[in-house]
Amino acid sequence: MNKTIRALLLPVLLLISAGFSNAQIFQPVKWSFSSEVKGDEAIISLKATIDEGWHLYSQDIADGGPIKTTFVFEPSATFEIVGSTEEGKAVEYYDPNFEMDLKYFSKKAVFKQKIKIKSTQSFNVTGYVEFMVCDDERCLPPDQVNFEIKITPEGGAKTNNATKPEKIKTAPEPVVEPNTVALLPSDENKEKIDTILEASEENPQAVVGPAGETGDTLESGCGETAQEVYDGSIWGIFVGGMIGGLLALLTPCVFPMIPMTVSFFTKRSGTRQKGIANAIIYAVSIIVIYVALGFLVTVTLGSDALNAMASNSFFNLAFFVIFLVFAFSFFGAFEIVLPASWVNKADQASDKGGLIGIFFMAFTLSLVSFSCTGPIIGTLLVEAAHGRSYLGPIMGMTGFALSLALPFALFAAFPSWLSTLPKSGGWLNSVKVCLGFIELALALKFLSNVDLAYHWGILKREIFIVLWVVIFGMMGFYLLGKLKFSHDSDIKHIGVPRLIFSILTFAFTLYLIPGIWGAPLKLISGFPPPEFYKEWITESSDCPHNLTCFKDFEEGMTYAKQQDKPVMIDFTGWSCVNCRKMEDNVWSDPAILKKLSEDYVIISLYVDDKKPLPEQQQYVSESGKKIRTTGNKWSDLQTTRYQTNSQPYYVLVDNNGKLLANPRGYTPDVDTYGDYLDEGICRYKKRKKAMAVN
Repeated sequence: MNKTIRALLLPVLLLISAGFSNAQIFQPVKWSFSSEVKGDEAIISLKATIDEGWHLYSQDIADGGPIKTTFVFEPSATFEIVGSTEEGKAVEYYDPNFEMDLKYFSKKAVFKQKIKIKSTQSFNVTGYVEFMVCDDERCLPPDQVNFEIKITPEGGAKTNNATKPEKIKTAPEPVVEPNTVALLPSDENKEKIDTILEASEENPQAVVGPAGETGDTLESGCGETAQEVYDGSIWGIFVGGMIGGLLALLTPCVFPMIPMTVSFFTKRSGTRQKGIANAIIYAVSIIVIYVALGFLVTVTLGSDALNAMASNSFFNLAFFVIFLVFAFSFFGAFEIVLPASWVNKADQASDKGGLIGIFFMAFTLSLVSFSCTGPIIGTLLVEAAHGRSYLGPIMGMTGFALSLALPFALFAAFPSWLSTLPKSGGWLNSVKVCLGFIELALALKFLSNVDLAYHWGILKREIFIVLWVVIFGMMGFYLLGKLKFSHDSDIKHIGVPRLIFSILTFAFTLYLIPGIWGAPLKLISGFPPPEFYKEWITESSDCPHNLTCFKDFEEGMTYAKQQDKPVMIDFTGWSCVNCRKMEDNVWSDPAILKKLSEDYVIISLYVDDKKPLPEQQQYVSESGKKIRTTGNKWSDLQTTRYQTNSQPYYVLVDNNGKLLANPRGYTPDVDTYGDYLDEGICRYKKRKKAMAVN
């Protein structure tokens, strides 16, 4: 495998290496920053102290290698960057994994940047450093650390040491006053917030917040519905894992091993009963291996990291490239294989006999079949990340392992069934190629996520659907034998299974075609871009179903006061599949659409929107994260006020910001969601009536 393919697979390798590491948070690098003024120039020193055994990559890393260290200085009229950032002497070595020369630092690294001073007053140099570290066993995902260094032109040096970014401004509090909503973190607004917080003890309606935080009480008699956590996505991931396991079973890497393995256990064990017992242990070992992988990914990353991966543009772009690599691998362009030394060592361990030997036989199967199962497992782990569930990887791997292991146990118990299995042949390669078409279609979803977040406009809804029509149309022709790849056998006639699958594929393709001109396509809701993100715009709104919605909290609350309506805060995301499902399948219901259109003001806050905030609106949140984009701002609002970071998340409030009902997440049942909206409307009317009486 050449270095380009290795570089493309780097995020997956990072994910797997993180999964096999201990369940803890590593912070092997601590940064400190200082400055020294010399006349009208200053030298900024950026020092990294690196834990023993870890190494930090240099700034001088060629494309196709690991993530290099990069310094970003925010532009300012008070200074000018002079030259590039200098670094000390790095260790140079040849890395066989990337097939290239690399440079890294151990123990410590010092970087220096010269600036020209253009101000007579003290000022701050701000920015951030992006870096990646590895040890002999693992690599950590790229990280960022913010810095703020004070420069005093009159002379002297100012040192700022910090491992976490300093708080520049207080995180914004979304406060609602009559005719005014304040979000900007200015001193004036901070004073307003303090005043209103003091008054909130007597008037809880003055502050937006979750139930209980500001004394919110929900009036009874409105058909109260408790907040619920919908676990449909968990079981969806489990079922998806089972389907993935069945597909892996039908690949040329796994299927031929069923009769070989069952026969081996039957002959080696002496008796049929012992052979069955050994085969069952073998199947259980397969389940343990794959579930352990899902468990380690879960406990290492957790729900927050999985959610961050799902909405992070870097990971979505990486997944797009990875899925392309998976597709080309299934098409036969190359094979993704693990190092032969791993397979040899596992195979040697399997010769020991007993339970340990059987376990390592299962482990050997996992390694040998990686070229077929690896892309399926990678797809499953990525989809588990987009499921936003803490248990997603565990459930996905459980379903996958059950489907993969069950046939070995069943055929060991009933060896006569082996005669009913179809013979290995070209049809196994056809399964791989069809999986390649599916991987190619899924790759477009991740590119679409980034396109939506950055508003590039290169993959709008019609283009996305057209590409899917072409992909699945070609898959249908492939099943009919009209397309051939290098590893395909000659097809003399079309069998019944091929005919059935080709009919289903062409039927699905024809189903997609009306979507090019605006058909809803509920069968694939969540995968294409939203229906309002299209080339041929026939509606005036950029909100689902031509609804009136606001993308800014302040504007929406002001409009709600003017219209005397309650508010639904819709925490959503461009890359959120379940958000699209809610919009396509629940919001589209006539009764729901009527309530949303006539009874509520919708404020849709996209937590992954990459539109940069004006410099004066950027700040550092209470968690230490630098808020640079609109998406950062809304994500910070959701996590700090409602202690959750999953989307979709719906919060019903009156136009004074007081809760009308317990917030809800993904609610695919139309009646339940309708009852939730009715509860908010009922409570809003009660409050209006009470205020009129008073």
